[in-house]
Amino acid sequence: MTTILVTGGTGTLGRLVTERLRGKGHEVRVLSRRTQPYAVDLRESGPGLDAAVAGVDTIVHCASTPRGGDEQAAANLIRAAHKAGVAHLLYISIVGVDRVPFGYYRTKLAVEQQVERSGLGWTVLRATQFHDLLVTLFQALSKSPVILLPAGVSDQPVAVAEVADRMAELAAGGPAGRVEDMGGPEVRTLRELAHAYLAATGRRRPIMNVPLAGQAYRDFRAGGHLTPERAVGKGTFEAYLADRFATGPRK
Repeated sequence: MTTILVTGGTGTLGRLVTERLRGKGHEVRVLSRRTQPYAVDLRESGPGLDAAVAGVDTIVHCASTPRGGDEQAAANLIRAAHKAGVAHLLYISIVGVDRVPFGYYRTKLAVEQQVERSGLGWTVLRATQFHDLLVTLFQALSKSPVILLPAGVSDQPVAVAEVADRMAELAAGGPAGRVEDMGGPEVRTLRELAHAYLAATGRRRPIMNVPLAGQAYRDFRAGGHLTPERAVGKGTFEAYLADRFATGPRK
């Protein structure tokens, strides 16, 4: 079995990828900013990062933040991977990063390009948004008396556990380049998804669709972030909600 480093290994996706790889018998190192023995901020290169990467066969790069710094983090990781002779760098990205000019998407696309030009063996998987992200969004929006949603926008949420399964499969194999996208089982309007969230949590809120301006919004409306031809996920949003809120709403 191989030695695999999972960056962002305590996050929503990274934690599950780590569990699956360990279950298959791989030696897995978890890198995050606060988890020893590999507590490393990827935005800062140094001996801690070199130690985390030393002797690693494959890196699964899940660490990311919309607050900025992903490109610097990727550059530092790639440099360390070259020094250590890492054979395979696997990166998780988002469906539509090349079609929707949204700030965070542009960053994810830039990191994809860094990975592809890295000179390392590489794999990139793009997935649609996780169920968890929609719940976080609706939790925030439902704090107001009215839920305001961007008019005409749909989503195709996917179960993070299914993406973790695919990532673990790819990590155990060799570099595969850009693999086929992974989307959730259904394309649903945000209004439908918000109603499902309200029903599952016992909340009552009116929903108002609001038209927005800008090219990113127009491309979201056009479905640039969707992949209906790759609706390979099985778990629906309602199934996720039923499991998550089975014992009542969580704060």
